[in-house]
Amino acid sequence: MPRESRAHKKARMQQEYALLCEEIPDPQCALDFTNPFELLVATVLSAQTTDKRVNMVTPPLFASYPSPEELAAANPEIVENIIHSLGFYRSKSRNIIALSHDLMERFDGEVPSNMEDLVTLPGVGRKTANVVLGNAFGIPGFPVDTHVIRVTGRLRWREDWKSTNPDPVHIEKEITSYFPAEEWTDLSHRLILHGRAICHARTPDCAHCPLQQTCPSAFHI
Repeated sequence: MPRESRAHKKARMQQEYALLCEEIPDPQCALDFTNPFELLVATVLSAQTTDKRVNMVTPPLFASYPSPEELAAANPEIVENIIHSLGFYRSKSRNIIALSHDLMERFDGEVPSNMEDLVTLPGVGRKTANVVLGNAFGIPGFPVDTHVIRVTGRLRWREDWKSTNPDPVHIEKEITSYFPAEEWTDLSHRLILHGRAICHARTPDCAHCPLQQTCPSAFHI
């Protein structure tokens, strides 16, 4: 594929995204939550496991610890027992208890609605913060997970598509530069859902992909 101009690349990206919007008209966060605190905890728990597994442990977790105040005072062993099936349960237990303590001590028990404060909480990186901002507060956020990295690379939406160790922050900045801020959250959702359903890591289902006509990687993986 010859090198694209930025204008041509943007036009192709918009065309492909329009097809993703048709494929996935109503993208939703896969984690179950009722408030920003629940989403924050659930997202921290989702590291290196599936959203489905997280959704299995959060109902009993939040039934026992419905707010930062209760979780901050929790017995770590009891929390570990509740989330044991997730893996890395000891470090995750420490993180969600510690971030709850920080919420109580530093933010009056409220989840902050800005990137700068969110990433100071234990276990919270930029991806988690973007999930919370976009889905709990309606503030534009573009979480970059493994699906986003894979799909944007195969589509060559990003300059470093050949990289074996791409920088998620650079990907976030580059991809969002092509789209209006109000699309960022749904854009991330659609790329993730497309990656899960069709653009699989090992064997993408190119035959059923709506982007096969323009995707540079179609039928070549």
